Amino acid sequence: MPTVYDIPASILIRRLAQDLKSREEIAPPEWMQFVKTGTHKERAPDDPDFWFVRCASILRKVYLNGPIGTERLRINYGGRKRRGVKPNKFQKGSGAIVRTALQQLERAGFIKKRGTKGRELTDIGRSYMDRLSSALKKELSKAIPELEKY
Repeated sequence: MPTVYDIPASILIRRLAQDLKSREEIAPPEWMQFVKTGTHKERAPDDPDFWFVRCASILRKVYLNGPIGTERLRINYGGRKRRGVKPNKFQKGSGAIVRTALQQLERAGFIKKRGTKGRELTDIGRSYMDRLSSALKKELSKAIPELEKY
């Protein structure tokens, strides 16, 4: 049975974002249109579906690296801060975005807290991701011949 490891990340995240958009537990907070995704960014995201893409990406990262906490996810979504004449410096991503997305995914039943280690996938979340991966593999095996070997 194909898993998340067998599907290219960009394709999986895009399809997962479409599925999450239909769920009522996951919705962008009202402050999302005014905030940047981190101190290293200059403007807020232009994509109207940014929230769903970020939630899908976080769900995939929890699947692959779980249990994972907010700080490690902030590092994953960080970037290079341009400081004018001074050398560039790494800055973490927004903690409020990561925390709120994790809380919404937790309310949807996909992830759960694991003590002080962070969050991990529930059985429901793992089966949801695996079902989506197998459906994607069936669709993509004709379009991308390299996926046949899986």
